[in-house]
Amino acid sequence: MRSNDLFDKIKSNINSIEGNTEPNLKRFFSLAAVLLIFMGVVAAAIFLFALRGAEQTLVPEVRGKELAEALLDLQVKELYPRIQLRYSQSSRDRGIILEQEPAAGAIVKAGRRVRLVVSQGVMINRVENFIGRNIDEVRTELQTFVASSGSPLLTLKEPLMFDFSPSPPGTILRQKPEAGTDISGPMSLEFVVSQGPENTLITVPQLTGLSLPAALELIARTGILFEFSLREIREGEQGEMVVYQNPAAGVSVTANTQVNLVVNTPEELARNEIFALFSYTIPRNPYPLPVYLEALLPTGERIRLISVDFPGGNFTVPYRLPVNSVLILSRMNREIFRRDVK
Repeated sequence: MRSNDLFDKIKSNINSIEGNTEPNLKRFFSLAAVLLIFMGVVAAAIFLFALRGAEQTLVPEVRGKELAEALLDLQVKELYPRIQLRYSQSSRDRGIILEQEPAAGAIVKAGRRVRLVVSQGVMINRVENFIGRNIDEVRTELQTFVASSGSPLLTLKEPLMFDFSPSPPGTILRQKPEAGTDISGPMSLEFVVSQGPENTLITVPQLTGLSLPAALELIARTGILFEFSLREIREGEQGEMVVYQNPAAGVSVTANTQVNLVVNTPEELARNEIFALFSYTIPRNPYPLPVYLEALLPTGERIRLISVDFPGGNFTVPYRLPVNSVLILSRMNREIFRRDVK
């Protein structure tokens, strides 16, 4: 029954209350009681709705994520960001969430704002101490800072200077300007870098008699300087084997001594398969850098043929691959050459 109907009935009863009999009075009080109960139910419903409010949700973990990814995670949970920017200790942190409030796992109402502290990279006002760090890491860090800030305050002077040292090759030994120097404008960094101990001796490993894959794996472990050549298989030989090396196994040589290796051809090849020698001249570096030779097969699979530290020069590796494969040569995770297998 609607509330207007109830009021009309009560008013009618009040207007005619005089002369009503006892049953009419009972009817009046019954209607009044129904009205009070109805109003109580409505008030209780409104009160409970106000108490329930928004639905609750779980705060996700966004620390360590990039800002765009963090915003998507919050959107899924119906939460909204309140962003604060702060400098950090590394330029690589730029755009990364450093802190959040409330913490991950907290249960809050949907629509709540979450405070995100976002790194705006490193604020450089003094030259830091680069001594003892790897030159390749520092070079990458400086390039990243320039790309992210657009401000080349610190640049690396090339070519670098090198010196023999017990420190691992690539270690920065001296720097100019010195650490702590105030940066008032664009500055050029000069480094003296270790190229490793002078005349370090190594023992040439036994490579003769190994299959080509086994020889490549041993070369990668020992880091010897190598150069391959091919010759036709001879009667009584097993194909794709190292049949000759110079210097011989067990001889002590300096670390920059080249070991010449001869590999024979396979006994037979499958249809649409090629066995050949990959050769490419890599620019020389004062110390070895990571070099990778990979093959992209016609099926789309990518395999690595060899991964080795190589100082530069003529880089040669025998390979057996399907026609229409692609050989990809990289140094320091950067592709420098590719060739189709035809």
